[in-house]
Amino acid sequence: MSASSFATRSVIVTGAGSGIGRAAALRFADEGANVVVADLNQDSAKAVVHEIEQAGGTAVAVVGDLCQQAVIDRVVATAVESFGGVDVLVNNAGIMDTMSAAGDIADAEWDRVLRINLTAPFKLTRAVLPVMVARGKGAIVNTASEAGLRGSAAGAAYTASKHGVIGLTKSTAVMYRDKGIRVNAIAPGGTATNISIDVDPGSLGLSVIGAYMGNVGRVAEADEQAAAIVFLASDAASNINGAVLPVDNGWSAV
Repeated sequence: MSASSFATRSVIVTGAGSGIGRAAALRFADEGANVVVADLNQDSAKAVVHEIEQAGGTAVAVVGDLCQQAVIDRVVATAVESFGGVDVLVNNAGIMDTMSAAGDIADAEWDRVLRINLTAPFKLTRAVLPVMVARGKGAIVNTASEAGLRGSAAGAAYTASKHGVIGLTKSTAVMYRDKGIRVNAIAPGGTATNISIDVDPGSLGLSVIGAYMGNVGRVAEADEQAAAIVFLASDAASNINGAVLPVDNGWSAV
């Protein structure tokens, strides 16, 4: 793709302060997009905006907890007011669980993981759809996970949340394909990011999951995931809709 592939287009990236989100925000900006950098961490979000601007791009930060409807509304309003609309939404923000099995996970952990990993992407999707429908076009890319394809890659909460993201992806793709809107997802395998995992080393979940970790293969760089996100959002993927693309060095094929 050329450096102007996304010229004048408005792109929202959540979790854009670090990891896959940061890499995606930088790639979109390099392709000419105007980027809304949404993140919980103010310093990280502003640092990414500065990085984009130093490279000659355009970006604005929105800081806040995407579990709050007011923050979601502010993210979308910022894209519309600053850049004229929303062409692309990347639902990337997420957290890991503690690898807990269903019999061990606490309500608080379950609720938090589902709220951030699944409910926030749903609410952001719901918020941008009227804008995209009015324009007759749009692309949404969700960050699912290898854990959305199998039961042996994470704990019960994270696995359920990422299976839900895949269901949301496919349902929205079907419902809105005649409105000019495409919805796809990537399913990353092991990736070098700063996402933290607080694991009980003696837990049932970890002891079971550990037996499958030999299939992970090479750990990806965040930019490899970002490349797949940008592709799915681009015109080069114009007839790809409702797809879940594993970016996992063949883990899903094992």
